[in-house]
Amino acid sequence: MSAQAGHGPSWLLPLLRATAVLVLLDTLVQAALAGLFVTGDLDLLAWHAANAGVLSALTVVQAVVAVVVWRRLCGPGWVAAAGAVLVGLVGVQRALGEARVLAGHMPLGMAVFGCATALAYWAFTYRTGATRKAGRPVEVAE
Repeated sequence: MSAQAGHGPSWLLPLLRATAVLVLLDTLVQAALAGLFVTGDLDLLAWHAANAGVLSALTVVQAVVAVVVWRRLCGPGWVAAAGAVLVGLVGVQRALGEARVLAGHMPLGMAVFGCATALAYWAFTYRTGATRKAGRPVEVAE
Protein backbone atom coordinates (compact mmCIF):
# COMPACT_ATOMS: atom_id res chain seq x y z
CA MET A 1 0.00 0.00 0.00
CA SER A 2 1.58 3.25 -1.06
CA ALA A 3 1.06 6.28 1.10
CA GLN A 4 0.56 9.79 -0.21
CA ALA A 5 1.75 12.81 1.75
CA GLY A 6 -0.07 12.74 5.06
CA HIS A 7 -1.91 9.51 4.26
CA GLY A 8 -0.93 6.05 5.31
CA PRO A 9 -2.30 3.02 7.07
CA SER A 10 -5.05 4.09 9.46
CA TRP A 11 -3.68 1.89 12.25
CA LEU A 12 -0.34 3.71 12.55
CA LEU A 13 -1.44 6.65 14.68
CA PRO A 14 -3.48 4.48 17.10
CA LEU A 15 -0.47 2.17 17.38
CA LEU A 16 1.78 5.11 18.23
CA ARG A 17 -0.77 6.30 20.79
CA ALA A 18 -0.92 2.84 22.37
CA THR A 19 2.87 2.52 22.59
CA ALA A 20 3.18 6.06 23.95
CA VAL A 21 0.65 5.29 26.69
CA LEU A 22 2.41 2.02 27.55
CA VAL A 23 5.79 3.76 27.76
CA LEU A 24 4.37 6.54 29.92
CA LEU A 25 2.55 4.13 32.24
CA ASP A 26 5.60 1.91 32.57
CA THR A 27 7.70 4.97 33.37
CA LEU A 28 5.26 5.73 36.18
CA VAL A 29 5.51 2.11 37.38
CA GLN A 30 9.30 2.48 37.45
CA ALA A 31 9.02 5.62 39.56
CA ALA A 32 6.60 3.91 41.95
CA LEU A 33 8.84 0.87 42.31
CA ALA A 34 11.84 3.11 42.97
CA GLY A 35 9.92 5.12 45.54
CA LEU A 36 8.73 2.02 47.35
CA PHE A 37 12.22 0.55 47.29
CA VAL A 38 13.69 3.75 48.76
CA THR A 39 11.14 3.63 51.58
CA GLY A 40 12.46 0.25 52.66
CA ASP A 41 10.84 -2.54 50.59
CA LEU A 42 14.10 -4.06 49.36
CA ASP A 43 12.37 -6.80 47.33
CA LEU A 44 11.12 -4.15 44.91
CA LEU A 45 14.64 -3.45 43.66
CA ALA A 46 14.50 -6.73 41.72
CA TRP A 47 11.11 -5.71 40.28
CA HIS A 48 12.52 -2.28 39.38
CA ALA A 49 15.48 -3.89 37.59
CA ALA A 50 13.27 -6.36 35.72
CA ASN A 51 10.83 -3.65 34.69
CA ALA A 52 13.74 -1.64 33.28
CA GLY A 53 14.02 -4.34 30.63
CA VAL A 54 10.33 -4.01 29.84
CA LEU A 55 10.65 -0.23 29.56
CA SER A 56 13.68 -0.61 27.29
CA ALA A 57 11.75 -2.90 24.94
CA LEU A 58 8.72 -0.61 24.92
CA THR A 59 10.81 2.44 24.03
CA VAL A 60 12.39 0.57 21.11
CA VAL A 61 8.93 -0.37 19.81
CA GLN A 62 7.75 3.21 20.26
CA ALA A 63 10.78 4.57 18.41
CA VAL A 64 10.22 2.20 15.48
CA VAL A 65 6.55 3.17 15.28
CA ALA A 66 7.49 6.87 15.49
CA VAL A 67 9.87 6.45 12.54
CA VAL A 68 7.15 4.72 10.54
CA VAL A 69 4.67 7.51 11.40
CA TRP A 70 7.24 10.08 10.34
CA ARG A 71 7.88 8.35 7.01
CA ARG A 72 4.38 7.07 6.14
CA LEU A 73 2.16 9.78 7.64
CA CYS A 74 4.60 12.64 7.01
CA GLY A 75 4.67 13.41 10.73
CA PRO A 76 7.34 15.74 12.08
CA GLY A 77 10.85 14.33 12.23
CA TRP A 78 11.37 15.46 15.82
CA VAL A 79 8.98 12.75 17.00
CA ALA A 80 11.14 10.01 15.50
CA ALA A 81 14.23 11.73 16.90
CA ALA A 82 12.63 12.03 20.35
CA GLY A 83 11.75 8.34 20.23
CA ALA A 84 15.39 7.50 19.49
CA VAL A 85 16.58 9.87 22.23
CA LEU A 86 14.23 8.15 24.67
CA VAL A 87 15.75 4.77 23.80
CA GLY A 88 19.18 6.24 24.55
CA LEU A 89 18.04 7.87 27.79
CA VAL A 90 16.56 4.61 29.05
CA GLY A 91 19.76 2.77 28.11
CA VAL A 92 21.90 5.24 30.05
CA GLN A 93 19.35 5.13 32.88
CA ARG A 94 19.68 1.35 33.11
CA ALA A 95 23.49 1.53 33.09
CA LEU A 96 23.53 4.15 35.84
CA GLY A 97 21.06 2.14 37.90
CA GLU A 98 23.05 -1.07 37.57
CA ALA A 99 26.19 0.83 38.57
CA ARG A 100 24.27 2.34 41.54
CA VAL A 101 25.09 5.89 40.42
CA LEU A 102 21.96 7.40 41.94
CA ALA A 103 23.18 10.98 41.55
CA GLY A 104 22.70 10.56 37.80
CA HIS A 105 20.07 7.82 37.80
CA MET A 106 17.36 9.74 39.64
CA PRO A 107 17.51 13.03 37.69
CA LEU A 108 17.72 11.14 34.42
CA GLY A 109 14.52 9.36 35.43
CA MET A 110 12.81 12.75 35.38
CA ALA A 111 14.12 13.37 31.84
CA VAL A 112 12.77 9.98 30.75
CA PHE A 113 9.38 10.84 32.24
CA GLY A 114 9.37 14.26 30.56
CA CYS A 115 10.26 12.82 27.15
CA ALA A 116 7.67 10.05 27.49
CA THR A 117 5.04 12.63 28.48
CA ALA A 118 5.86 14.87 25.51
CA LEU A 119 5.62 11.96 23.08
CA ALA A 120 2.30 10.78 24.54
CA TYR A 121 0.88 14.31 24.42
CA TRP A 122 1.94 14.75 20.81
CA ALA A 123 0.53 11.35 19.80
CA PHE A 124 -2.90 12.30 21.09
CA THR A 125 -2.95 15.83 19.67
CA TYR A 126 -1.44 15.16 16.22
CA ARG A 127 -3.78 15.14 13.26
CA THR A 128 -2.88 13.72 9.88
CA GLY A 129 -3.17 15.82 6.72
CA ALA A 130 -6.66 14.50 5.94
CA THR A 131 -7.92 15.27 9.44
CA ARG A 132 -6.43 18.76 9.36
CA LYS A 133 -8.11 19.53 6.03
CA ALA A 134 -11.44 18.27 7.31
CA GLY A 135 -11.22 20.71 10.22
CA ARG A 136 -10.62 23.80 8.08
CA PRO A 137 -13.40 26.34 7.65
CA VAL A 138 -15.15 26.32 4.29
CA GLU A 139 -14.11 29.15 2.02
CA VAL A 140 -17.05 30.85 0.40
CA ALA A 141 -16.58 32.58 -2.93
CA GLU A 142 -18.00 36.10 -3.11
